[in-house]
Amino acid sequence: MQRPGDPAGPGQLPLVSVILPVHNAELWLDACLESVLQQDFQGTMELSVFNDASKDKSMAIIEKWRPKLEDSGILVVIGGHESPSPRGVGYSKNQAIAQSSGSYLCFLDSDDVMMPERVRLQHEAAAQHPTSIIGCRVRRDPPGSTERYTRWINRLAPEQLLTQVFTANGPTVIMPTWFCSRAWFAHVGPFDEGGQGVPEDLLFFYQHLRKGGRVLRVDQTLLLYRYHPQAATLSVLEAPSQPWPPLLPRTTIWTHRVCFLEEWALPQWTSFTIWNAGKQGRRLYRSLTAASRCKVVAFCDVDENKIRKGFYCYEEAQERPKPRVPVLHFRAARPPFVLCVKLLTAVAAALVWSERSATQAPGPNHGLLGTSPHCPWLLTTSLPLMDSRPQACPALG
Repeated sequence: MQRPGDPAGPGQLPLVSVILPVHNAELWLDACLESVLQQDFQGTMELSVFNDASKDKSMAIIEKWRPKLEDSGILVVIGGHESPSPRGVGYSKNQAIAQSSGSYLCFLDSDDVMMPERVRLQHEAAAQHPTSIIGCRVRRDPPGSTERYTRWINRLAPEQLLTQVFTANGPTVIMPTWFCSRAWFAHVGPFDEGGQGVPEDLLFFYQHLRKGGRVLRVDQTLLLYRYHPQAATLSVLEAPSQPWPPLLPRTTIWTHRVCFLEEWALPQWTSFTIWNAGKQGRRLYRSLTAASRCKVVAFCDVDENKIRKGFYCYEEAQERPKPRVPVLHFRAARPPFVLCVKLLTAVAAALVWSERSATQAPGPNHGLLGTSPHCPWLLTTSLPLMDSRPQACPALG
């Protein structure tokens, strides 16, 4: 098979580097590498593989595919190490990028499969938006796995790719679909190399936003996204009954998300209300810095027992007197709100607030902001300085 594009000549750099970290991926590599070979991109490509201490037949499979790829005009660069233990996804990606030379980076997990048009369509988008991370829609394998999460990935509206960055689901375009310019990656990166338990994609995504980067998605299904116990990118649970634990500690994810919430959203507000006087709402309050806690004017809820008590006292606080935060019925509360609830509750809250707001003039602090720690759920409005009115919720069910 001869690719439409000409292979890079001597001294000519490839236009796109496919970044492929590998660790014990023998079950999926044939399909993954076949999908690299089948790309219909007209420009020059290279495949940069970094083997992170694989103990299976991964490297033999890669070497088997190497001549096929190179005969089709795709340069193959292979690096790696044979240490007793892997160094982690962040390290492997950084090494694969360092040994590559393309002007654009296309990230690919070794257990996933690209559709033939992926590189072409994402390169077209990245060339027009050089400071953006470009994602795409995905098809889950096996079908029906992580159903709500997959719908969230695929159905976010363009503006929600920025406004839902505080949800429990992580980046609004998932790491295995990322495509960006090398220059922009160098400006933002590299990935954190802390190893297992460090959400390197989430930390990079936050840094990308801090640097003024944008988030775009090609609205076509360009990746077969596998779901299995060994998946390195698996960090979101559909429900507590999932057959294996999350690979990233929830406390780690929670801490990073609260810090980013305090950095990016809360400075825009002089005060706010936490929607949920229960366990997770109180956990959010306790996780905030003292300065941010001072901005919490109330909790709101629908539970009459919580409302009847009238307040929440933070017993572990160092301040004296200890903070006592009012607990109000949601109809008596005032925006902006940080919702700390599960998906269906968040949808109901947004609809209730939307009905209430329909009869009120929008103010500078109207808004609903999501922070649920466990379940896939959503940010239902833009941040207040972007858009002051509640938006409709996508049907995530």
